[in-house]
Amino acid sequence: MVSVRMKSSVLSVVLLNLFYSLVPALYFHIGETEKKCFIEEIPDETMIIGNYRTQLYDKQREEYLPATQGLGMFVEVKDPDDKVILSRQYGSEGRFTFTSHTPGEHQICLHSNSSKFSLFAGGMLRVHLDIQVGEHANNYAEIAAKDKLTELQLRVRQLVEQVDQIQKEQNYQRYREERFRQTSESTNQRVLWWSIVQTLILVAIGIWQMRHLKSFFEAKKLV
Repeated sequence: MVSVRMKSSVLSVVLLNLFYSLVPALYFHIGETEKKCFIEEIPDETMIIGNYRTQLYDKQREEYLPATQGLGMFVEVKDPDDKVILSRQYGSEGRFTFTSHTPGEHQICLHSNSSKFSLFAGGMLRVHLDIQVGEHANNYAEIAAKDKLTELQLRVRQLVEQVDQIQKEQNYQRYREERFRQTSESTNQRVLWWSIVQTLILVAIGIWQMRHLKSFFEAKKLV
């Protein structure tokens, strides 16, 4: 039974990784002073690579064209503890890389330094962004050329890194499950204590009402 559950868990993580590997790059639009942020759930000790390129809207041609070299992008990354792990200015096209040290939701924010350039005033900037997580961020062609690996050796290395990424994903899911369990237990405990407090308040109000009615009847000499 345990073996079946383990195989099912491994299969789900493999399918999840396959889904992320098939997701195409996205693009979005930002204004002159606008900031765009994205949330990525990342296991610990995982490398993330983000590739981006920018296009500036040409009003005369009514289409997006590659941005000039003077137009830059500012990238800021925060970990789940709201600690800044990357804060750097890049060009109109580039790549940013960081490694997570805490599992959880990482915030990736991008905005332009367009306030310094009049050419961008009032325009819209299109940003194409592609984020690769874990072993998907590796360029195996470069690794094979650098380490002089055969096709079999390269495939074995890919499998080893995929298994390592699966293990990290499983550890992260266990971490999320543990946090959810702690939150549930804490909520149940608070509900229990609130029920006890409500009961005590009702009992106290009942006793006070009985004493008040008794004193009222005694004052009226009804008892």
